[in-house]
Amino acid sequence: MLLKSFLSIFFAGATLMATEEPKYKVIEKMGRIEIRQYEPYMVAQTKVTGSFDQAGNRAFRVLFQYISGANRSQTSIAMTAPVSQTKGTSIAMTAPVAQTEESDGTWNVSFMVPSEFTPETVPQPTDPRVSIVTIPGSLVAAMNTSGLWSESKVKESEVELERWIQSSAYTRQGSFTYGRYNAPFVPFFMRRNELMCTVVKK
Repeated sequence: MLLKSFLSIFFAGATLMATEEPKYKVIEKMGRIEIRQYEPYMVAQTKVTGSFDQAGNRAFRVLFQYISGANRSQTSIAMTAPVSQTKGTSIAMTAPVAQTEESDGTWNVSFMVPSEFTPETVPQPTDPRVSIVTIPGSLVAAMNTSGLWSESKVKESEVELERWIQSSAYTRQGSFTYGRYNAPFVPFFMRRNELMCTVVKK
């Protein structure tokens, strides 16, 4: 509930202006699946433990404080999209919140830092639980999965995208990422969600 409340506030404000997303080019498009080339970007990340939903709520408390001014320059940081969660040991797709489950049940949760900042100018966290990481550019397979998120739906989408990748000219690298682009108050049939993963040519 806490994560939903924060996102409602964020996205309500974001409707008044354009919300920044990671920059990419579409290389190929096959139905609702796209192969994209993403540019490098920075993220702020933290680690938490808990279930799929619990991890997002717990981490967002920490990250919300950082973007609200809990940094050395006391700078408020603009919202970005989508909100993303990632399983695995590496964070490849994050903006603003990505969630990565490690083998011991710990989750890495992160969000994209707006592109107006550079490694030299990005506000440095005052909370030691938050760190700034640069994500290199990567080739990504993205599939539209509009509607409500649920852990069961996420697993079904993983199977579908994995099957497509296995029959394609690409190989998956790392874990899947789940991106939500809309606030919880947006009707489910109008929501934009995506399942993504880093890929390489076979």
